Amino acid sequence: MKRVSLALLALAGAAPLGAQVMLDRPPNLSGTWVGEPGVIQFNFVHRFYVSPSPSYSVTNFPTFTFATGLPAHLGLGIHYSTRSETPGHINEIELFARWRRSSGPFSLAVTPAWNGASKSADGEVSAEWTYRHVTLVGALRGMSKPFRTSTARAALAGGAVLRFNDYVAVGADLASFVNPESGEAAAWSAGLLFVIPGSPHMFSLHASNVGVNTIEGSSRRGSLFGLTNVLYGFEFTIPLHLKRFSPWFHKAPKPVTIGGPAGAAIAAEVRMSSVKFIGDSITIAAGQAVRWTNADPVEHTVTFDGAAEPGSPVIPPNGSYVHRFEKAGTYTYHCTPHPFMKGVVIVK
Repeated sequence: MKRVSLALLALAGAAPLGAQVMLDRPPNLSGTWVGEPGVIQFNFVHRFYVSPSPSYSVTNFPTFTFATGLPAHLGLGIHYSTRSETPGHINEIELFARWRRSSGPFSLAVTPAWNGASKSADGEVSAEWTYRHVTLVGALRGMSKPFRTSTARAALAGGAVLRFNDYVAVGADLASFVNPESGEAAAWSAGLLFVIPGSPHMFSLHASNVGVNTIEGSSRRGSLFGLTNVLYGFEFTIPLHLKRFSPWFHKAPKPVTIGGPAGAAIAAEVRMSSVKFIGDSITIAAGQAVRWTNADPVEHTVTFDGAAEPGSPVIPPNGSYVHRFEKAGTYTYHCTPHPFMKGVVIVK
């Protein structure tokens, strides 16, 4: 039970992670994103269409993504949709791999894929360019038998993302087959993208005319049930950072001590475990120090309320923070990523 609790903690309590770059891609493009090794990425895209009066029936278009990063800038994944664009198929599965290389503001990725519904060898070459708060994405796609036809086809796609800060961005994209057939129209999407503060998760709100987020499905307007109107929906991302809590995926981090003025006498120990300060109220004498040790699989801080004392930087798992108190007083503190964690040091 304790292992389960730690697993949930690693998902829900981590600070925003640099590997979570979902703010760098618009809703219908994967761009050049490759997850980091030791992370299983689960993305859930759910879009829906509401038919006109009088029925107002709702048609759902979910697409699930499972992916993981590998060494050497590689990634493997699968897209699964319950609404296939291929005639005669209800579900659609796309297996894909991705190789990425980056140099400065530029990134390039090659994505070979196999669409199980259309029995088509698909692929994409994508490029990104980032300058400050703007990312531009472009892609060239090829499909051997899209939608189970006998003709190989190519498509072009492009998009952009504007980040307002580390937590909020807007994005849009457009894609079309190079030689559209009669009745085919370009695919598009627009989204408002969020990183959920204090977590590694992203949530986005979408408007699009695409219901299936595979290479084929996002290359033209969705045609299921003759839909020609806008679909609305959302995407929620869940990176499972297995290496944060399982010894199978990583070695325990080496102990590291932050702070600690020379000659400080450690008078009390506070353990950070199960998202609590164990020993949340302690009493020491002026001139003595307290050591906080992080026994959780996620990062914590010791942030003092008010401006009486400087707080700690981020304390990594298996790390410690030492602080000496020079003046008598009552010092309350909390953890910035987990503000419900609170403690107090009484100095006499």
